[in-house]
Amino acid sequence: MPITPDSKNWTWVLDEPCPECGYDAARFDAGEVGAETRRNVEAWPAVLLRADVARRPDGDTWSPLEYAAHVRDVFRIMRRRLALILDEDDPLFDNWDQDATAVAERYNEQNAATVSHELVAAGLVIADAFDAVPADAWQRTGRRSDGARFTTETLGKYFLHDPVHHLHDVTH
Repeated sequence: MPITPDSKNWTWVLDEPCPECGYDAARFDAGEVGAETRRNVEAWPAVLLRADVARRPDGDTWSPLEYAAHVRDVFRIMRRRLALILDEDDPLFDNWDQDATAVAERYNEQNAATVSHELVAAGLVIADAFDAVPADAWQRTGRRSDGARFTTETLGKYFLHDPVHHLHDVTH
C-alpha cells in the first residue's frame, strides 16, 4: 500500500536546521559532502540486515527497506544532477516523483542484500563525484522545474540532508 506522498519543499534545510533529524547545512563545508556521504553509507548495511527490514512501523511510514531503496535512488538521481550542473550551463533537472518511483519499483519487495550493495555502490560514486568537484565549480548553477535554484555547493548540502534524515528515520 502506498504511503501518503510527501509534498514538502525541503529546500528550507539550506537555511535552517531540520528539527526532526538535526541536520544543519550551515555546519558543513561543501568540500565535506563526499566524506559525510561515506559516513552515512557505512551505516546502511547494518540497517538492511534487520529481520524486520520490510516491516512498516505504521501505515504512514516506510519500512527501513523502502527508505534504503529511496536513498539508493537519491544517490543515483543526485549524481546525475551533479554531472549536469558541472557539464552544462544552468541545466534544468529532470523531474523525479519519489513516491511514484517507490510504488512502481516496489521498494518494499526488493531484496535487502541487493539494495544494500546498490546503495553502498551508488553512495560511493556520488561521494567520489563531490570530492572531484573543481574549486572553481562550486558556484555553477542548476534548477528544478518548480523554480528552485541550486549552486553545486547548495546542491551538495541539500542532497546530504536526504540520506542523513532517512538514516535517522530508521535508527530512532
